[in-house]
Amino acid sequence: MDQVVAAQDIDSRTFRRTLGHFCTGVTVVTGTDGQRPVGFACQSFAALSLDPPLVLFCPGRWSRTWPLIERSGVFGVNVLTAAQRDVSSVFGRSGEDKFAGLSWRRGPAGAPILDGVLTWLECAVESVHDGGDHDVVIGRVHALGPTAEAPPLLFHQGAYTTVAPDPSPAPADFLTWDADDWL
Repeated sequence: MDQVVAAQDIDSRTFRRTLGHFCTGVTVVTGTDGQRPVGFACQSFAALSLDPPLVLFCPGRWSRTWPLIERSGVFGVNVLTAAQRDVSSVFGRSGEDKFAGLSWRRGPAGAPILDGVLTWLECAVESVHDGGDHDVVIGRVHALGPTAEAPPLLFHQGAYTTVAPDPSPAPADFLTWDADDWL
């Protein structure tokens, strides 16, 4: 049996390793610095509320890109497909023109929207909260893009992964998108 790690013994390495067991989707959060497009890869994205439509993501406090997007007040969330690992890798690094060679367009409010994504959302910054070494950004969704039929790009235990559809039906009592307590 594995040993329990007590609160006083939790360090960032152990915490990261433990949370690495939670599989996340991979997105690219985009915006502008006033003129040119900017963006970063983001795993900490989630739906927050259906009414009103709100999402959240958590950029690191050391991010050079997030303050530019925050000032503009508008951001896009681009949900990547399994075939877009290279896009995630480019947006996960700093110091280069991340949009060079990529096909993209502006959303209704001006946020950069990458071509070929599973779907996209365009949002206004609703609020920003202190989250330790990250900010917790709440965004009000103003536009939703079309959805594509492709496997998502996922991240699990420090590596990219994806899923294959399971043809077996879910149990009748399994939570679905229509259940009261499932977003």
